[in-house]
Amino acid sequence: LHLLCRRQRQLCIRERSASGCSAVLESQAQNEKNEKLDIICVSFAEYDWTKEILGEHVQDVNLIYLLENGIDLHNYQPSAKDMIRISGCDLLIYTGGESGSWVDDMFRTEMPDTEMRVIRLMDALQDSVRTEEYKEGMQTDSDQDHAESDYDEHVWLSVRNAGKICDVICQNLCELDAVHAQDYQNNLEHYQTELYNLDQEFTRMTEQSSVKTLIFGDRFPFRYFVDDYGLDYYAAFSGCSSDTEASFETIVFLAEKVNALQAEAIFKIENSSDSLAESIISSTEQKNQKILSLHSMQSVTAQEIADGASYLSIMQDNRDVLSEVLHS
Repeated sequence: LHLLCRRQRQLCIRERSASGCSAVLESQAQNEKNEKLDIICVSFAEYDWTKEILGEHVQDVNLIYLLENGIDLHNYQPSAKDMIRISGCDLLIYTGGESGSWVDDMFRTEMPDTEMRVIRLMDALQDSVRTEEYKEGMQTDSDQDHAESDYDEHVWLSVRNAGKICDVICQNLCELDAVHAQDYQNNLEHYQTELYNLDQEFTRMTEQSSVKTLIFGDRFPFRYFVDDYGLDYYAAFSGCSSDTEASFETIVFLAEKVNALQAEAIFKIENSSDSLAESIISSTEQKNQKILSLHSMQSVTAQEIADGASYLSIMQDNRDVLSEVLHS
């Protein structure tokens, strides 16, 4: 990264590009003059948690969300500008796992001397991190050569994990900005109450339901969620799968599970096509199941945030969708 930064500056000088490199250098110069904390969050959940803990002090920091254009977490590749911003930030928060491998690679290269703090969600959760699960009938990913493919990175979809991670974020903010530490602690306490209340709502809903198994005609990033509430599932692909086309055998297997369980719905994740779920439904006996979408927060845009999207609001929407199936 150090070499990248140096080469980027040299390239700017040679080309004198007013629209590209000069903008990066102007941004760097401005950051050097700016006494605000620079906090970079790669994905949405960690951005929203940090914003909640900062509270009114969010205006006093440079809080950056890298995926604000809505690109899927698994498809993101950092630009040279992103790398330079990261190299000079005070706090970097990222998930780890497959989608965070580019960050891990960055830290393996030569880094300039820095006092940057780093929160890697999968490290913060320690023993709570689970291995990737391949259920019966699930199609094997055709591209399983990732360094951390044995671990399920979708830790943010557990409300209970969210509480643990927020503790770590708050601790780092308090150490970086001791003057406002009490405010951060108060904000955390309030937010933890909201997370706890939502967790209790999920607990009551799942405990009172006779339905204990979900059928996904899609990738399945909700392993941590279903484990929290004692649910089972069957799915076409694992959470990080790059495959989009299911085999005939996978479709038939899931259709037979729908028949056996008398399932009322097939689930998919946001922004996915209905085509696979429709194929499963057409292979069932009743052929009348609903297609319902759960939000995995893998691609949330700046516009959605401006319109009010938050970690809690999205998980509450998921609660409402699940209530259509997990009724008592």
